[in-house]
Amino acid sequence: MNIFIVKGKVVDLFARRIFPGEVTVGNGVITAIREISNAPDVYLMPGFIDAHIHIESSMLAPTAFAQMAVVHGTVATVSDPHEIANVCGMAGVQYMIDNSKLSPFKFFFGAPSCVPATGFETAGALLDSKAVDELLQSTDIWYLSEMMNYPGVLHGDAEVMAKIGAAQRAGKPVDGHAPGLRGAEAAGYAAVGITTDHECFTLEEALDKIKTGMHILIREGSAAKNYEALAELLRLHPDKVMFCSDDKHPDELALHHINEIVRRSLTRGYDLYDVLRAACVNPVLHYKLPVGMLRVVDAADLIVVDNLTDVGVLQTYIGGTLVTEKGKTLLPYSAVAPINNFNAMRKSAADFVVRAASETPVIRVIEAMEGQLVTNELQLPGKVENGYLVSDTERDILKITVVNRYEPDAKPAVAFIKNFGLKYGALASTVGHDCHNIIAVGVDDESICAAVNTLIDCKGGVAVAKNKDNVGCMPLPIAGLMSTGNGFDTAVAYTKIDAAAKELGTPLHAPFMTLSFMALLVIPALKLSDMGLFDGHRFDFVEVEVG
Repeated sequence: MNIFIVKGKVVDLFARRIFPGEVTVGNGVITAIREISNAPDVYLMPGFIDAHIHIESSMLAPTAFAQMAVVHGTVATVSDPHEIANVCGMAGVQYMIDNSKLSPFKFFFGAPSCVPATGFETAGALLDSKAVDELLQSTDIWYLSEMMNYPGVLHGDAEVMAKIGAAQRAGKPVDGHAPGLRGAEAAGYAAVGITTDHECFTLEEALDKIKTGMHILIREGSAAKNYEALAELLRLHPDKVMFCSDDKHPDELALHHINEIVRRSLTRGYDLYDVLRAACVNPVLHYKLPVGMLRVVDAADLIVVDNLTDVGVLQTYIGGTLVTEKGKTLLPYSAVAPINNFNAMRKSAADFVVRAASETPVIRVIEAMEGQLVTNELQLPGKVENGYLVSDTERDILKITVVNRYEPDAKPAVAFIKNFGLKYGALASTVGHDCHNIIAVGVDDESICAAVNTLIDCKGGVAVAKNKDNVGCMPLPIAGLMSTGNGFDTAVAYTKIDAAAKELGTPLHAPFMTLSFMALLVIPALKLSDMGLFDGHRFDFVEVEVG
């Protein structure tokens, strides 16, 4: 029997006390916790859990993600694989499960509920209620992932209700996704059995949903950041709060994870036990996860930290295995073979032109907002040159396009967007939520085309075009979403391509992450799919030109 002892000041989240103690671990399980007279000046606590994340958005395979996350004290994630499912279907979900099993890290995957998220875009796969029911029968699937089709819930759509029913028959929770839903609509959404929401962007919205019995996930990702709006929930409803990142790029994962939300909460004076309950306990209880919470007979999923303010992680244990020591990962990286679905053919600059219907057109413009997934619709005068609508850098109104990656010769959809701030060149990515077609923003058609064609040539990645002849690319061979490299090398590569993007003039903190959400139709107000400009309030297409 493999037995060892970890000593320190034990943070008991259930008795809400701290005492000098020793934790005895045998064969990966805590066999005893004993109070002692003296202990090292370090603290023992349960490991952190990301209660909602798309691993694919880290641009890392699960094993590579685990390498990095454990350094920050994360021992488990509640992971929705709907990004790769939109590209590769059931095979994509299984790919994530299979790869995750090569690591001791605890990944808990859900059955994607909305593949595709809507019928107004082209995806690489369809998971109907039969497929979702099949997934939910698996012991590798722990819940029904975020139900983004909230209009379908409110109107009793048969397929939507069949998926929710399958989860309920399997005894597994149903995650929500309903940005802005309030009052009677929020109550109706929760009434069908939806138990969480990570899309609240005001405290009032979150409180409305808590009244219905839902749990609220406070999200701090690379693009969407809701902590400032929702942190007071830690005081008001600590039993109803969890922490999540949703989408986390590799450069930020190299710096911090859930530990950063914990640190911010503690430095602002929120109660230690309430904060750690959100980070370590509430996800375990809600999803019924086999993750230890620092109790006798629990799995030895624990961390050793140097203090209770900055919570600097000294050691991380998962199932009794030491996976982090003094800021260094002890998890090896295993090379992985890619899976993909990519059929687009190269485009020409002429494919991205937009003919003006008048000499003085008024156009609909997507207003992107820093730190938010929601957008606004602006109606502004369009800039016309030689009868065509073009980007206007002086007013920061740029051309945006979505190119179908699944069909060889589909015509690109083109519209306009504000707040990307590019002065020249273009950005492009095959990370375009949720169907992951190619999405690009740029100043001129030649640069946009060059960036798009670079991604078509390498069948997925992120690209920066300074002009039509100078394009840099970070390939993402796994479904056009993830690298085959280890986490730390991928973080370095992404940091370089992100810096190149910012050299074009964008003020955005995470330009590629923000760009990726400009195709997410289920979040209002105005977005772009490969089929056209989409009004998320009307839930229908609209023309670029008004009138």
